[in-house]
Amino acid sequence: MEDASAAAIETSPADGQDGNAAQVSAIPAEELVRLTDDIISALKTVYDPEIPADIYELGLIYKIDIEDDRSVKIDMTLTAPGCPVAGEMPGWVQNAVGAVEGVSDVEVSMVFDPPWTPDRMSEEAQIAVGWY
Repeated sequence: MEDASAAAIETSPADGQDGNAAQVSAIPAEELVRLTDDIISALKTVYDPEIPADIYELGLIYKIDIEDDRSVKIDMTLTAPGCPVAGEMPGWVQNAVGAVEGVSDVEVSMVFDPPWTPDRMSEEAQIAVGWY
């Protein structure tokens, strides 16, 4: 079974505002691997307060974009739109990922399409909540 919690991790060139903008060099492959691993590790420090599993293993992280300027854009969701920490959790994610060495900026977007379902949870999260 494929790990349902694996977020789409993408890299894309930083956009210049005009033709005279300085070019930002691509992130070397080794650094990109380290950044990716460190970002995922940081995400695994953020827990849903009602479920004993981290947000990455719960499958709440839908997408991680690492730009050439080392800014990070994250699309995430909640287990339910009415989650009591809906207003706080994006800040927790921003703080955790922003502490990763080499990350220049973090933007967290809350998305609800597609809606989260328990099948997005990794096997590890299913075990932690007693569903497996």
